[in-house]
Amino acid sequence: QFSTRVVSCRAAELRPEGGGEPVRGFQVVLEDTILFPEGGGQPDDRGLIGDVPVLRVTRRGPEALHFVQEALEPGAEVLLSLDWERRFDHMQQHSGQHLITAIAEQMFGFKTTSWELGRQRSVIELDTPSMTAEQIEALERSVNEKIRERVPVMVRELAADDPEVETVRSRGLPDDHAGPVRVVDIEGIDSNMCCGTHVSNLSDLQVIKLLGTEKGKKNKTNLVFLAGNRVLKSIEQSHSTEKALTSLLKNGPGEHVEAVKRLQSSVKLLQKNNLNLLRDIAVLIARDFKSKPVQSQLFVLHRKEGDSEFMNIIANEIGTEETLLFLTVGDEKEAGLFLLAGPVEAVENLGPRVAELLGGKGAGKRGRFQGKATQMSRRGEVQALLQEFFSRQSPEA
Repeated sequence: QFSTRVVSCRAAELRPEGGGEPVRGFQVVLEDTILFPEGGGQPDDRGLIGDVPVLRVTRRGPEALHFVQEALEPGAEVLLSLDWERRFDHMQQHSGQHLITAIAEQMFGFKTTSWELGRQRSVIELDTPSMTAEQIEALERSVNEKIRERVPVMVRELAADDPEVETVRSRGLPDDHAGPVRVVDIEGIDSNMCCGTHVSNLSDLQVIKLLGTEKGKKNKTNLVFLAGNRVLKSIEQSHSTEKALTSLLKNGPGEHVEAVKRLQSSVKLLQKNNLNLLRDIAVLIARDFKSKPVQSQLFVLHRKEGDSEFMNIIANEIGTEETLLFLTVGDEKEAGLFLLAGPVEAVENLGPRVAELLGGKGAGKRGRFQGKATQMSRRGEVQALLQEFFSRQSPEA
């Protein structure tokens, strides 16, 4: 916590990180702050001004802008409270990035070109086309050795024109930078120009886990990592998943992969058998219709299990030169598929109306109109529409 005064408060809008309508509120400037504004690859802090939540902290030159939804009186003394859990997590990830970056360059000559502290995991972009599994393993082993050695992490400030600034690793200063240059030192390992928040000793990182690499931008590699409490949370999540799988698969964790492979093979076989049975059923349905002495002009069928191929087989077997077919598959209360097949003119006339009634979309050509439906329960209305169409075509009937 930190006591300070409100310098200014002006109306502003905040665009939510996930998108959506802007949130109305106020940008507050304080005499000083303990909330970090986003920058340098690190997200901003959260906290409270009094009992008013701070939803975002950004930087404008040397000032930190605190976005809140209640107006605060300029000149008022306020108590600023920091969300320590979020801050410490960011400290662990950011110091972890500095350590990984420094050791990756020392061991392999891989320079860091950018990094991102994500909500679930963090990513370091390395200036190399690839990393081998052996390199990743060696890097992980080395950074964790440094953590166990309890190496101090220190912060110092240099004048912008100090010659030592040139010896510090840096991606350059922001255009609007003013005042001294802040340097974060990992004793004997790294010296880096940085505005972010860090632990005071590598032992505070607890552990670093490298999750592997992903293909980055041209000739770059993204190295994914977790540090500190995120590793513990990941292990807890994995353990919970493992326990659930053990219960479902009725075997130990070491046998899970083979058990899932067997299940996949069984599912594929069942799907193949199910598809063959559906095809046979479609042919039998069509033959049963054609065997009747008097065939109706309209054929309507709904089946919960089925797909587009099932409906098209029926249409092919019956033939659609004289008969109009309205076929649907899917759950009565949910979405499904439909097919209207028959004389070209009738289908072109009725297809869009059928789709509209079923709350769906479709398209077609040469006497077939098919698509998805969101209101399968309205099939009865479609059938009534089709019967009315034939009534108009044949008044004497």
